[in-house]
Amino acid sequence: MIDLAPLVHRLAGSPLHSWAQDLQADLDTRMEKGHGDLMRWRQALKALPELTASVVDLHNGVTLAGDCDASSRQRLREALMGLAPWRKGPFEVFGVDVDTEWRSDFKWARVAPHLDLAGKRVLDVGCGNGYYQWRMLGAGAESVIGIDPNWLFFCQFQALAHYLPQLPAWHLPLALEDLPPNLQGFDTVFSMGVLYHRRSPIDHLYALKDCLVNGGQLVLETLVVHGDAQAVLVPDDRYAQMRNVWFLPSVAALELWLRRAGFNEVACVDVSLTTTAEQRSTEWMRYQSLEHFLDPDDHSKTVEGLPAPMRAVITARK
Repeated sequence: MIDLAPLVHRLAGSPLHSWAQDLQADLDTRMEKGHGDLMRWRQALKALPELTASVVDLHNGVTLAGDCDASSRQRLREALMGLAPWRKGPFEVFGVDVDTEWRSDFKWARVAPHLDLAGKRVLDVGCGNGYYQWRMLGAGAESVIGIDPNWLFFCQFQALAHYLPQLPAWHLPLALEDLPPNLQGFDTVFSMGVLYHRRSPIDHLYALKDCLVNGGQLVLETLVVHGDAQAVLVPDDRYAQMRNVWFLPSVAALELWLRRAGFNEVACVDVSLTTTAEQRSTEWMRYQSLEHFLDPDDHSKTVEGLPAPMRAVITARK
């Protein structure tokens, strides 16, 4: 069982106190229903060797180090490989290099200079396996709650949390829609790589705003296209082989959406093309990746003939 008592205790007296009271029962119910592979993934977690991290670096990456003999390292590697595919990372865990599909540290390097997380209570929406949650703690966050309904990501987070039990980071297998309305309890809310998967992006922006305290900061990262404030790409079917991509706005359109949703101090702080150095197949994620999703003769286009992935980071205030 995942014990959420420390989270409930930390949220006591905050605007999130009432919400926190039901989290343990909700999590236990969800874990009973689970997923077809959840038992296998939980067995991988049970196979993790007992190790103590004497060195933890969450500022320059996600690195855990300490005494670990060759036999323990092999068991650790096998247990972590039992949770493959690993999408977000990388992680360095007692000498095991988890070389994930995404070099998420590249994105973090683009985002981090525009943040002030010191002492902040943070929500990471669509947090994946929690890579960014650990980096947020490394940037000084007081606590970080991540939500993502994917059970494999939940288990990958638990693998790292197993060696970092005292750190104030929690992964909840929830979607944004599972949160009660008008929480208004987070100083900073992240939504990175989520907006283009939403059928109603404006509703997503309103829901993110509802999670923030007044004056709180939104950090939004999403796929964008070139164009003016009226430019929005709606794929006919797939985009870069992804079925669930709905709206790719221009930066100007996205800024307009945020202002219409009631945000202020809206600013685009980064625009970057995604490269095959940042997203690629590895031993830890053996399926197809970006190189297979681009036109082999023209990497400025996807295999569908649409503009290749370009991502923007927007910050805004409630």
